[in-house]
Parts: sequence; C-alpha cells; structure tokens
Amino acid sequence: MFTGIILATGKIVEQEQLEQGLRLRIDTTMDLSDVAIGDSIAVNGVCLTVVKLLEHGFLMDVSRHTLDVTVGLELGKVVNLEKALRLADRLGGHLVSGHVDGLGEVIHYHAIGESWFLEIKASSDLSRYIAKKGSITVNGISLTVNSIEQDNFTINIIPHTREVTNFKELAVGSKVNLEIDLIARYIERSRMWESNREIR
Repeated sequence: MFTGIILATGKIVEQEQLEQGLRLRIDTTMDLSDVAIGDSIAVNGVCLTVVKLLEHGFLMDVSRHTLDVTVGLELGKVVNLEKALRLADRLGGHLVSGHVDGLGEVIHYHAIGESWFLEIKASSDLSRYIAKKGSITVNGISLTVNSIEQDNFTINIIPHTREVTNFKELAVGSKVNLEIDLIARYIERSRMWESNREIR
C-alpha cells in the first residue's frame, strides 16, 4: 500500500529486454538506506518490486501486461517514486494500492496565478468512480478532484506538487496513469452486488 505522497523522482536510464517484459534501471537521489531487495516502490503509480539495489538507484522487472496497460515507464522518462507504506507512517494522502485502473488524457494544463489548472479525460468506465472533492491518484500522486463533468475532471496543482513531481513534464495530450479511490471501488462493487441480488 501507498499514500500517494511522492518522496522523490527518478529517471529510467536503462532497459533490458526480458522474455516477458523489461528490466528497468532507475536512477534517483531518494534515500534507499531502508529499502531491501523484494520491497515495493510505486513508480508513476505502478507498484513494482526492487530486484537489485545500486549505488544511486535500483533495478525493477516489469511484466508485459503492466507495460501494456500503463504509461510513463519508457527509457528516459522522469518518474514519481514512493516507498511502500509502513503501519507507523502518517497517511498524508489516501490509501493507494499501486494498481493502475486505466489511463487518462490531459485536456487542459495551464498556470492560474501560482497554481496550475489540470483537466483530465478519463474513460467512462472509470469516471463513475470519480467524485467532486474525492481522491484520485494521477501518476502515483494523491490529489483532490475539484470538479467533474461527464468523463472530464479537474484538479488544482499547487506549486510544491509540480516542483517535486514529474508534473513539470505534463502537456496537453499527455497520457497519465489513474487509480481510483479504493473506497469508491468497493462502494460501487457493493451497489452492483445489491442490484444483482434484487434482480434474482
């Protein structure tokens, strides 16, 4: 589990082809003194496993399926990083699983004063889980939805978030990884189960 609070960014500097996926080398200045082989780190919101620690980074294996359903894991990309949540940690964002539900597309992204206005189009099968003032994870970042209309939702990006994440790289047309709120997911599942039971 994660919180969506980004600790650092890294850069994918090498890719090695595997039989069913890729091995990525990610360089970062993030403190890795408490990270061990086998630990989970969220990379752009994708939960991956450390397979080797390096002096200034780590190696991670990514399956073909994960590569097919996510974005931002290409060579040269700057990625958002977060270590897995420990039980004693503060929950600064919201509960994040690191399992990407789908992709979104940046429709608008521009400065408003010191902050930035971000509008993202989600697929219709995800947008029903997104609520005004609810939580959403974009490229691993825990954010609050300002508004939603049909499949488009808007977010206010404060200067700190833009400065310490790869949101500096975003532009109109960029694809982003989306993870819906866990609570919304289970509420919707419960609602569907109740509806099916009534039909029976």
